[in-house]
Amino acid sequence: MSTITFYLISLGLVFGVVWGIHLMNKPQTAVKGNLLGALCILGSIILTMSYYGILDVQLLWISMVIGGLIGYIWSLWVKMIKMPQLVALLNGFGGCASSLVAYLILVGRSEVNGFSLIAAAMALAVGALTFSGSMIAAAKLNQWLNQRPIIVKNHSIINYLVLVFLIFLLFMIFLGGNSHRSLFTALVAITSLFIGVFFTIRVGGADMPITISLLNSLSGVAGAIAGLAIRDPLLVAIGGVVGASGLLLTQVMCRSMNRRISDILGGKTVITQLENDLNQSEISSEDLVYSKSNQQDEKGSKEENIDSILRSAQRIVIVPGYGMALSQAQHLVKELAEKLEGMGKEVKYAIHPVAGRMPGHMNVLLAEADVPYEQLCEMDDINPSFKETDVVLVVGANDVVNPAAATATGTPIYGMPILLVEEAKHIIVCNRDKNPGYSGVENPLYQREHVTMILGDACESLSKIMSCLDNNEGDLV
Repeated sequence: MSTITFYLISLGLVFGVVWGIHLMNKPQTAVKGNLLGALCILGSIILTMSYYGILDVQLLWISMVIGGLIGYIWSLWVKMIKMPQLVALLNGFGGCASSLVAYLILVGRSEVNGFSLIAAAMALAVGALTFSGSMIAAAKLNQWLNQRPIIVKNHSIINYLVLVFLIFLLFMIFLGGNSHRSLFTALVAITSLFIGVFFTIRVGGADMPITISLLNSLSGVAGAIAGLAIRDPLLVAIGGVVGASGLLLTQVMCRSMNRRISDILGGKTVITQLENDLNQSEISSEDLVYSKSNQQDEKGSKEENIDSILRSAQRIVIVPGYGMALSQAQHLVKELAEKLEGMGKEVKYAIHPVAGRMPGHMNVLLAEADVPYEQLCEMDDINPSFKETDVVLVVGANDVVNPAAATATGTPIYGMPILLVEEAKHIIVCNRDKNPGYSGVENPLYQREHVTMILGDACESLSKIMSCLDNNEGDLV
């Protein structure tokens, strides 16, 4: 195959990947986009093997079949509730693959030009820290590690010192000559693995969506740099697409949470900030504090007729959150929505961009329950309509509906865009308890006159609501 032909086909495959990402912008075409992207990646592998004349290497085909089978089995075995962990693992595997390519270039070739040497060293560093960071993220998401931030004494100082040491090692790979290259390569790999772990352990569970998005971007960056090292334009292009799209998503999610990526990676999580923020700010007790006696109410503070509220409503909005994911209540949410629609109600879902533990977490869970795509509404689209909404049903969401984000200056969530559910005529909250969310900020929404609390497991609460509608009984709280 000529070089020109290789470049032209590569260009077409890269365009296919980009077009696949474009199709994934809409739920109706997301499956087609995902399939198109997968086929283009497969085509890229075969094209590369053909260009380098290794199509007849049986070991490569065996490896591809094994990898494909593992992926297929995972697609059948992994439940939607475990999707964040799987995404973290896949990000890590991408970084690991790039670092292995870079490692082989650095230690497997005696003669490597300066550009390839620098690119390989950088790919090794980025790939290794992506791998270790993703493994820690997956462990936190799967609750093998504590989801709260783990911060050691002088954490930031140690980070900076290790980063400086890593930069020194990268220079030494370039300047140290062939005799010491293997030693410095091993040190770069070990140091990068340490950095990935040390950065990620200080990220709390609620910041994981942004962290996973960033790690996804880094896996693409590592692939692109590895492509530069081996002079493969196809790998550079596709890695660049993944890196750019992941970085863009990271920026969007940071804005949605009113967070800076430097604060997240620097350990300035909402939990560690909270004590200082509360000491340094004048926060309205009306917005943040409710009495201990109210917190200890067994079944909420109001006696409301849930049946009459729902039966008299015409426009109902459901707000899913991480509590729905923990209880795996998405199917009950769908059943309740269908019951309400059967009563002639208009039902929509309000999706906050950072609800859950990965980008699009709520969308994935609701898709598993076969919720119609057209009922899913993004925050900016549905916020203006809450004033005309009769009932909002909050299922396991807290910080993303906390009105203190607009008034509680100095707190971690101040300025964070939220779903304006408090503007609805009535709100039914199905949360496990009245405790603050991950931010640690009390939710004044729970004390509003038009709010009914149903405390307990989301599945049990939703079952009570459906039983209430079936039996025409209103006392739930």
